[in-house]
Amino acid sequence: MAKKAANKAAQKTASKKTAVRKTKRAGSKLAPRKDKVGLEATAIVLELDAPAIASLVREVRQRGGAVIGAYREPLSGKPIVVAVLPLNRIQPTPFQRDLSPTHTKRLAVKIEESGSFLDPLIVVRGEDGAYWTPNGRHRLAAAKVLGLKQITVLLSPDESLSYRILALNTEKAHNLKDRSLEVIRMARNLAQRHPRRKESDYLAEFEAPEYLTLGVIYEEHSRFAGGAYSAFLKKVDRFNDRTLPVSLRQRADHAARLLEIDGRVKAIITELQSRGFKSPYLKNYVVARINPVRFHRSKKGETAPPMTLSAALTRMLAAAKKFDVATVNPREVAMVAALLSQ
Repeated sequence: MAKKAANKAAQKTASKKTAVRKTKRAGSKLAPRKDKVGLEATAIVLELDAPAIASLVREVRQRGGAVIGAYREPLSGKPIVVAVLPLNRIQPTPFQRDLSPTHTKRLAVKIEESGSFLDPLIVVRGEDGAYWTPNGRHRLAAAKVLGLKQITVLLSPDESLSYRILALNTEKAHNLKDRSLEVIRMARNLAQRHPRRKESDYLAEFEAPEYLTLGVIYEEHSRFAGGAYSAFLKKVDRFNDRTLPVSLRQRADHAARLLEIDGRVKAIITELQSRGFKSPYLKNYVVARINPVRFHRSKKGETAPPMTLSAALTRMLAAAKKFDVATVNPREVAMVAALLSQ
């Protein structure tokens, strides 16, 4: 009964994922409009004494802020004031999602590492004349963590915007593939511009070393299931002190070896499927079985890997070559499926 229930749950999850993939494919064609909309460039600049924003400009100055400029929003033509406001004058709208302290701290660290707070907050008038930001809660909190006195804003006199802007928060979040491709493209560009700089000089920009290794693979194999190897790479992949061109050649070698392992994993999965295993989590199960560091638990403060990436790949390939499908327990596969589907 337990086996039947696990298989049924796994099939249901697989069906949902297939439906999502079909939906994504259906909406992947982006056809630009033939009829262009919006204002001409000469109509966008707005004078600060324009009637639509004059009172807003005065208000900003009275509250200790400074006005940088103004413009008509290119699509609708509605006025926007570009300003600097004291941080303590701005509050998040009360109906936003709860603040994530973890995300706020990480965002503050990244902003400080970059040395720039580039994204202005969108601000509108709220209740009792307060300034509200409808979608900048974490940036506002990060600015407070950093101790900023002032912050740049795009100030709109349209108060109803605070209720409508949440609908615009539909940007696709970076998944592992997106982030890896972004990082490897950044690395290749930097390698051309600064060939003597080291990979380790760009810790903040690259974020995590595994993005570089996976990025090399995703450039040529867009359907590679990098998520199955992510936990393994996090334990053994590290930034190095080689120059970027040399580092990228080494990353390409590691990527080729990981692809060879993936080929073996696919063959194992095919054999398991021929024996009646139908779980969509077979890859995760097989990769976990051949992962040479899956039982390693780093001690607090430990940053050194349990072994080098090169050594780990060698051991992983050897484990894949001698993998015995006869030892696979259906209950173990069901257990992995249950854990990953939570």
